[in-house]
Amino acid sequence: MKTILASAYAVNPCKGSEDGMGWNFIYQIARFHRVIAVTRENNREAIEKFMRENPDELYTRMRFVYFDLPYYQRFWKKGSRGAMLYFWLWQKGLPGFVKKQNLQFDIVHNVNFHNDWTPSYLWKLEKPFVWGPVGHHPLIPAQYLKAYSKQQLIKEYATWLVKLLFWKFSPALKKTRSHASHVLCMNSEAPAALRLQAEQFSFMPSVASEDFGFNRSFKKNFTLISVGRFVPLKGFDLSILSFAAFVNSLPPETRNNCRLVLVGSGPEESLLKRMTIENHIENHVVFIDWVKRSQLLKLYQEASVFLFPSHEGAGMVVSEALSSGLPVICLNNSGPGEFISSDCGIAVKHQNYEQTVSALTEAITQLYSSPRQLAQMSANARARYESHFNWNRRGDTLKTIYESISQ
Repeated sequence: MKTILASAYAVNPCKGSEDGMGWNFIYQIARFHRVIAVTRENNREAIEKFMRENPDELYTRMRFVYFDLPYYQRFWKKGSRGAMLYFWLWQKGLPGFVKKQNLQFDIVHNVNFHNDWTPSYLWKLEKPFVWGPVGHHPLIPAQYLKAYSKQQLIKEYATWLVKLLFWKFSPALKKTRSHASHVLCMNSEAPAALRLQAEQFSFMPSVASEDFGFNRSFKKNFTLISVGRFVPLKGFDLSILSFAAFVNSLPPETRNNCRLVLVGSGPEESLLKRMTIENHIENHVVFIDWVKRSQLLKLYQEASVFLFPSHEGAGMVVSEALSSGLPVICLNNSGPGEFISSDCGIAVKHQNYEQTVSALTEAITQLYSSPRQLAQMSANARARYESHFNWNRRGDTLKTIYESISQ
């Protein structure tokens, strides 16, 4: 049994997304090895509370060490504002902190809150170094920013320019890549962006889910659900417009049996609500602010289909939906489009905006009109979760990788 030093900037066993991913990766490492997890001080309370209330023998292999930069280097950080800059500074300070702590370990692993354009510095610890899962968010095609302001288009391309500068000119990123013993890539576009050789990497989506349970009961009502931040990246405008075209095509007497549930919050919420009014579907769309995971589970179980036309290269909520046996309708991209298969969902190809809305509408109509296909896809969604997105699958893969680089 080896000792793995894992840096996990975001860790919270009570949350989903990046925080939940950090916790679950650490837990999976502990299935086979000892793990020293370095994270931020603001994660301590949630971690210790959860471990007290949910005892587990694997905790004997888990040690958490908390590190933050001095106040004078972080006073300007407020919530998500400045998060990427602070993360970069935190990463730079991490090797020195680890050396001062005199921690003993065999392998270092930079686990989360990073992507393919921000460097890691753990290679400086001179141990076998695992990097990832490294994410890659492709550029949002310009036609899919149609519903948003010009400022969003400028912001998207400005962010992409920053990424290009890092990929081409960052010495720290080049050193991260060259010193990595193994790179875990979240999707098929990450190796190309980093110019990795085939022997350097393997694919491992960071997304996975605890077992939400498979208890599908198909009711008369047809409910679509989307979950995420209300930002252009998530494509909620496409969800609303495709649902509007679908529900407005139905006979008036059947429309009340259909609804779209949008779970989340964000800066585009007012725009999305205005779109429901303009398309005369405000009585069929329900906006729900972020809820506890137990409540989200209930919403999944009450739904019929997971509608997620996101442009991102990941999507933790996809694995949660599959766990609950929800067929997924998404875009055929390097994120959700690679996570599903044709027997558990429908992936719509990139095309112009109106054609994309039309294709999503056809997918919704197809599943609404065929209860038998919906039921079969539901069973297949659950099978897809068990074979690809159960957290234990990630732990098994990590075990194999650690063994291969330490031989």
